[in-house]
Order: sequence, then C-alpha cells, then structure tokens
Amino acid sequence: MMNNHPAIENQQHGSGGRYVLTVDGLESEMTYVRDSGRMTIEHTFVPDTQRGRGLGFALVSRAVEDARAQGIKIVPVCSYAATLFARHPQWRDVLAG
Repeated sequence: MMNNHPAIENQQHGSGGRYVLTVDGLESEMTYVRDSGRMTIEHTFVPDTQRGRGLGFALVSRAVEDARAQGIKIVPVCSYAATLFARHPQWRDVLAG
C-alpha cells in the first residue's frame, strides 16, 4: 500500500470533479460532487492491473485531507469509499452525519 500520494490532481468542474492519479500511463480516479459544504464521493476506479497497490486508498485519503483543510464533510456514496470510512475511524471527523 502506498504511504504517500504522488501527484494526485484535483480536477474541478462546476459543482463536481475528480481526483486523478496516473501511474504507468493508467489513470485511477475518484469522482465527487460538492454542495452546501459537503463532498459526495460517487465513484472510485482503479484499473484491474493496478489494483492492490493502494491507489484507491490514496485517492480517498487525499479527499479526506482536503475536506479537513476546507472544513467540509464527506458523504461516501461509493461502496469502496464507504468501506474505507468504516475501516478508518480516524476519518469520522469529516464524515457527514
């Protein structure tokens, strides 16, 4: 699992966006929408050949860091993100109630 996140880019488009991490020419992404001080994580995708390397975790972890810095809450609609939130109680401070 990756302990740092190299060059994760946050591409914002209106009320939505995506975090993108490119490794070996392949993109992993986490998509979201934002409104009223909340970020809803909709989908996380990592190419099959790159699964198990911590890339999805790095994307969600970056969103958590950004949410803390911006004072917003996260709604993890994506099943992968929801599973990570269940496994990481230290993220509860940014979990929307």
